[in-house]
Amino acid sequence: MEKASIGLIIIRKGNLPVSSLSSTTKRSNSFYGLLMLIGIIAISFSSIFIKWSSAPVSVIGMYRLAMTCAILSPFLIRHRAEIRRISFRQWLLLTASGLALGLHFLFWMGSLRYTSVASSTAIVALEPVLVMLGSYWAFREKNHPLAVIGMLIAIGGAVLIGWGDFGLSSRNLYGDLLSFIGTVAVVIHVLLGSKLRETMSTFVYSFFVFLLGAGVLMVYNLFLGYSFTGYASRDWGMFFLLAAVPTLFGHYLFNWLLKYLRASTVSMSILGEPVGSTILAYFLLDESVTILQGSAGFLLLAGVWLFMKGNTIRVGELAAESREATAASAAQASNNGTANSELPVS
Repeated sequence: MEKASIGLIIIRKGNLPVSSLSSTTKRSNSFYGLLMLIGIIAISFSSIFIKWSSAPVSVIGMYRLAMTCAILSPFLIRHRAEIRRISFRQWLLLTASGLALGLHFLFWMGSLRYTSVASSTAIVALEPVLVMLGSYWAFREKNHPLAVIGMLIAIGGAVLIGWGDFGLSSRNLYGDLLSFIGTVAVVIHVLLGSKLRETMSTFVYSFFVFLLGAGVLMVYNLFLGYSFTGYASRDWGMFFLLAAVPTLFGHYLFNWLLKYLRASTVSMSILGEPVGSTILAYFLLDESVTILQGSAGFLLLAGVWLFMKGNTIRVGELAAESREATAASAAQASNNGTANSELPVS
């Protein structure tokens, strides 16, 4: 399942000034909703393109990320100053994030060789739960009760989507395991990115994470002796489409959104991918969709809406708390100034 190359400012009390919180709450919900819809549609095509290619999944992932970097490279010169300011610690975090992204592609793409699109994407839909737990552990990020309820409903819907397609054979179970390992990898990638994106632009973060992820997969391919050439034109076309559609309009777009939204919010929004991927697989791959999966898709989207609603309420609460704290500090400073002005001059 495609996941946001997920980095952002985690919105929590005391982390942002009032102006930042206010600008976040004032941004149009419909604007963010449209962008997330575009991202969901884009990443939903990823599993289709992978299924259409016969190349090894590690080669697919390597060229996907490498071609994305090639597309972005002409704009790299504009960010020379920012690149020079990257600290050693940030390079370490970038490397770890790129490693996690590379492993995510390796395991998740690999799962599609053993199990169905519905099953694979449903398992990776567990990501928001792990991101929420990781965000709480690492950043003490809290969620509104309504958001938690919505998350549970959506996760239940995502699980039901793949329920009818889960097999009991060892082959399918192996694919399920690969998908779950890929989920753990992308959660690590998300949490590392959330820290980096506090001080790094979308472009710089995305470019180097994609580049490092491609490097990880290149080393893997060299170790296994996979050829870098000799693939059919169809495969090269899939490599390019994966770079242009789900990576740029999926990963890159979500990286930008994560500058303004919580990690768990963006992760939750892309739970729409199991629905999109399952529908596309039905029409393009002849993978059937049961009544149970269709009903579960509706349940999933309802949960996403509740989660987004809950997070909107939470951001509003944080903005109000921040304004109150700023007003109290200003009043205290004013009182201190008045008191000092009344002291006698010796």
